[in-house]
Amino acid sequence: MSKPVSEMKVLVVDDQPVIVEQLCEFLEAKGYSCVSALSTDEAVKRYEADPAIGLIICDLHMPGRDGIELMRALKQIDGSHRMFEAIMLTGRAEKQDVIRALREGFADYYQKPMDLDELLEGVRRQEQVLQERQRDFHDLSGLNQRLQDLAESVDELYQDLEKARGQGAHRRAGDMEEAEAELPSVFEKLSPRQLEVARLVGKGKTNYQIACELGITENTVKLYVSQVLRLTHMHNRTQLALALTPGSSPVNQRFTAH
Repeated sequence: MSKPVSEMKVLVVDDQPVIVEQLCEFLEAKGYSCVSALSTDEAVKRYEADPAIGLIICDLHMPGRDGIELMRALKQIDGSHRMFEAIMLTGRAEKQDVIRALREGFADYYQKPMDLDELLEGVRRQEQVLQERQRDFHDLSGLNQRLQDLAESVDELYQDLEKARGQGAHRRAGDMEEAEAELPSVFEKLSPRQLEVARLVGKGKTNYQIACELGITENTVKLYVSQVLRLTHMHNRTQLALALTPGSSPVNQRFTAH
C-alpha cells in the first residue's frame, strides 16, 4: 500500500466480495485507506466505529437494505457534526433509481463495470468537496462562538454602565407596570439586558422589532433569547411569554413556584 494521501478513509460497500476486494486494492495502491463492508448493516457498524471514514463508495442494489437505506442510516449518525460524501455504484442504471439516489444525497454514480481511473477522479473530487464543507462548518462554528463572546462582552459592559448610573435590575423593573414588576424567581439570574429582551419577547415582539427598539442587530437578539431560555430552563418563546404574564395569572404562579 502507498503512503496515505488523505486522512479520510474510504468505506467500500458491496454484497460481492470480489468487487470490494478489487476496489480496496486499487484505492489503497493510490494512497487511500479503505474499510470494507458486504452489507448495509455491516457498513453502518464500520462507519460508527471509525470517525476517520468520510468517503463512501456503495452499491445501490444489495440484498436486504439497499444503498439508499444505507445513505439514510448514515445521515442520522452524529447529525450535522459528522459529514461524508457518497458515490453510488450500480449494475442497472435505471433512470428512476439514479434520480432517487441522487435526491437522497449521493454525490455521483458510476455504472458497473467501472473505469477505475474515472472512479479515482470521482473520489478525489468528492474528497475536495468534503474538505471544503468541513472548513466552512468549522469557520461558521468559530464565528458563532465569537458572536456569543461578543454578546456576553456587550452585556457585561451594559451592566457596568447601569451600575455607574445607579440603575440595577430592580430599579429598571420598577419602571415597568406594577403588574409586570413581580417576576418568577428564575428571572433573578438575568442581567438587565437579558431581562429587557425577555420582557419584549413576553410582549410578543419579533426579533426584528426587538432589534429596532434596542438598537442592536437581529443576530444579537437571537443570542440574548437563547441565553434567556437557557438560564430560565424554558423551552421556547411561548413558555417565556406565559411566565411573564401578570402575577395574578395561575400560569405565572406555577412558574414562580417552580
